Amino acid sequence: MSPAVTALPELQLLERLCEQGAAHVQRQHLGDVQVGGRTFPLLALCLGNPSPQVPAIGFFGGVHGLERIGAELVMAFLASLVSRLRWDSSLHQLLESVRIVFMPLVNPGGLWRGTRANPAGVDLMRNAPLESAAQVPLFVGGQRLSAKLPWYRGPAGAAMEQESQALCDCVRRELLTHEHVLTVDCHSGFGLADRIWFPFAHTAQPIAHLAEMHALCEILDQTHAQHAYVFEPQSRQYLTHGDLWDYLYTEASARAEQVFLPLTLEMGSWLWVKKNPRQLFTKHGMFNPQIGHRHRRVLRRHLAWLDFLLRAAAGMPRWLPQPEQRAEQERRALLRWYQRGDQPGVKV
Repeated sequence: MSPAVTALPELQLLERLCEQGAAHVQRQHLGDVQVGGRTFPLLALCLGNPSPQVPAIGFFGGVHGLERIGAELVMAFLASLVSRLRWDSSLHQLLESVRIVFMPLVNPGGLWRGTRANPAGVDLMRNAPLESAAQVPLFVGGQRLSAKLPWYRGPAGAAMEQESQALCDCVRRELLTHEHVLTVDCHSGFGLADRIWFPFAHTAQPIAHLAEMHALCEILDQTHAQHAYVFEPQSRQYLTHGDLWDYLYTEASARAEQVFLPLTLEMGSWLWVKKNPRQLFTKHGMFNPQIGHRHRRVLRRHLAWLDFLLRAAAGMPRWLPQPEQRAEQERRALLRWYQRGDQPGVKV
């Protein structure tokens, strides 16, 4: 292995998983990131049926380098699938009906440096060429003042950062060639509850596929009735410029036949801090569980949800609302998420 790979344990694990699943997993090298005299590869792993006729799902992590738990969660799910490939015939049957893409280390340079931003100081989730017409929170919503401040978007008019471009290109090439697509991007660092967010982040207006998103929320509620996730549009919490998933969704929704449902898992890391306030004084403590048993519990908790999403993706033709059902699903979604007093300016 190269010195860069050995310097980053998560990258070592990803390379080992590539080797272990070599008969079934396709390794894609999306580019290289230079930092500190090291070269870190941007990697995606694909498995399952490549036919555009089947649904597809993508699992993403490590967009923010400080949020190691997101990368670790995606890697843990990938490791589970690779291990099961040796003996689980039901998994092989499932893989005939779905395409799976993993990109667990979107920002390896930031992960190595222990920073939210990439090595150039850019917050990748504020980096898309997408502006909010609404007032966004100061700094948190994205700023162009300086790379020395958090939530830096990059220079106005500049091309997207290499990591952002690699993610977008991977989604377009490997996922959006399929008609039905789910994605989940794993993050931490906000709130006391685990949240499942969907677009939009740049506007409080509903997405075009609100009926389909509500149908997904309903099958989660029905399948895991005791789940504790808060399923909602991100705009219910705050608005931002430059969200990559808003950007990709807006692009994909221009194609009438495409159903693309991007999700973000926002793990409620404030709860970990509440239970162990001392971790506030460590660099990674605000974003990651620091105690071993809590770290294992977090992974167990969310692995079940990722498995649910994989099966939901494979079964999309079964639960997506039919044309005559969309109006009722959309009505319920608007009541659930938008027709409330805390959504100023929303027009439905």
